[in-house]
Amino acid sequence: MSAMPANRPLALVTGASNGIGTEIARQLADRGYDLIGTGRGDSIDTVAERLRAQGATVHPLRADLATYAGVENPWKQVQEIGRPLDVAVLNAGRSIGGAFATDTDLDDELQLIALNVNAVIHLAKRVVPGMLARGKGRILITSSISATMPTPYETVYGPSKAFGYSFAESLREELRGSGVTVTALLPGATDSDFHQRAGMGRTAIGKGQKNDKRLVAQQGVDALLAGKDHVVGGDRATKRQALLNRFLPEPVKACRQGADAKP
Repeated sequence: MSAMPANRPLALVTGASNGIGTEIARQLADRGYDLIGTGRGDSIDTVAERLRAQGATVHPLRADLATYAGVENPWKQVQEIGRPLDVAVLNAGRSIGGAFATDTDLDDELQLIALNVNAVIHLAKRVVPGMLARGKGRILITSSISATMPTPYETVYGPSKAFGYSFAESLREELRGSGVTVTALLPGATDSDFHQRAGMGRTAIGKGQKNDKRLVAQQGVDALLAGKDHVVGGDRATKRQALLNRFLPEPVKACRQGADAKP
């Protein structure tokens, strides 16, 4: 593997091949970062070419982060590049829609947990020690506004994102004063193929109004670079929903979310 020039800071972005991840990578490229981007398919190569046109050096890595080897092998490649990571964006994730008892598959749900939870822990375990030793680094973990409420008909997804939010806040406190910050991004429904891939294209959420993924990515990167603990990604209505979710009873939120997510 050829070495990357070291005249720009380096960022790792998982799930960079589509959606919010692509836009986060684009934001970082615009702000002077070179990039290592992961994706499951060949589309990560297409994204890399577009980012190179912005002046960034980009190294695309194809990986299935739902497996141990799928995380470990790309991390070994990152090490071979021989440059310290200034930013790590742990963004890759997925959802599964449908009734837990009758519609969804156990193997799919275990893979969701592996991607949304295990891969976040695994990559953080690899990334944090080097940043801590250098006394410098920023980490962004993509959670979801779903972390602030029950998510019937996405019954495994919501709790997985609640883990990501809590993990980000917990790790952030451990690293207080070290020079390493951790930020959680909590997007609302966003204009990507996320809900379609989750089998939720015909639900009220799937058919409803979405936030601009470019805005969500910008908000996430702004919060990351400012060292904030978290940011809600989206428009004023999304931020208002997140605020209300602090006070509404859990059964009320569950009922509302269930009506929007029910197949």
